[in-house]
Amino acid sequence: MTTIYYEKDAKPDEIEGLSLVIVGYGNQGRSWALNLRDSGLNPKVCVRNDDSKGQAEQDGFDVGNIEDASKADIVCILVPDDVIPKLPITRPEGSLTILASGYCYAYNRFEHPGDSAMIAPRMLGPEVRSCYEEGAGFITAIGIDKDETGKALPRTLAVAKALGGLKEGAIEMTPHQEAVLDLAVEQILSPALTFVSGCFVGNMLEAGIPFEAILTELFLSGEVERNYRLLRTEGFVTQLDHHSPTSQYGQLSRRGRYDDLDINSVMKEILNDITSGKFADEWDAEAESGYQKLKELRDIHASKDMQDMEHDLMCKLGPRANAGT
Repeated sequence: MTTIYYEKDAKPDEIEGLSLVIVGYGNQGRSWALNLRDSGLNPKVCVRNDDSKGQAEQDGFDVGNIEDASKADIVCILVPDDVIPKLPITRPEGSLTILASGYCYAYNRFEHPGDSAMIAPRMLGPEVRSCYEEGAGFITAIGIDKDETGKALPRTLAVAKALGGLKEGAIEMTPHQEAVLDLAVEQILSPALTFVSGCFVGNMLEAGIPFEAILTELFLSGEVERNYRLLRTEGFVTQLDHHSPTSQYGQLSRRGRYDDLDINSVMKEILNDITSGKFADEWDAEAESGYQKLKELRDIHASKDMQDMEHDLMCKLGPRANAGT
């Protein structure tokens, strides 16, 4: 059985009197620092001398250089995965180092003395803060990569509670499991959904449906977003009753129509690249090249023309629309 942790499993006194540092002050770092402070902890923020430093100072934190994090009892490193191994940080025996992703531990990109743990919110950085402020919390993945002190888990749970990551439950996973799942959503599920959506758009255009209406159905109306919210809060079976009988019959009777397509073999091929570490090697090479291929891919799939088109459409339909005035 999978272990799931809740707030009752955490003891705040496990980290009482220990120094705590947040490395990085971007999407995740700022949210973590603010949440932990609002929970009564006193994190120091260690960043490069850039705009994030000014933001952390403006937010009222004690701010230091990245090197200053080396002496802390607990360090939460919240920078991109490919940057972590290059940080000028050393860790003493008996310390705890927490990452927000299993990636570096899973693929042996970051080894150090002391305990190693993962608190991975299943939520984008800004939402980590928003959920905390709403009092709702969020689901996390928690894993211990190395426990030299015998205190890695209780200390990690104490930090996770202060962060707001135990309110809705925290799933125990190894860093490798978390990394594989996270990368699989990005590399297997997302491209598959994009391909299906593209096929859908093409077929609807051929059927004479206006482009604006198609995109409204896909995402602009917010219906899909709200349907997923019902899936999260009520489950598939219960939310099905909110759909008309016509909708229910159409959805359920057409299941299986795509079963003969060879999607699974493509998924397995991509998954093998993830689990074997082949993708991690590829990403290391990409980082060393200065992200040249990433820039080319963004030019193709996320160009300025596409951004302008989306902006124009969203000014006409959806929350940004001005009701025709």
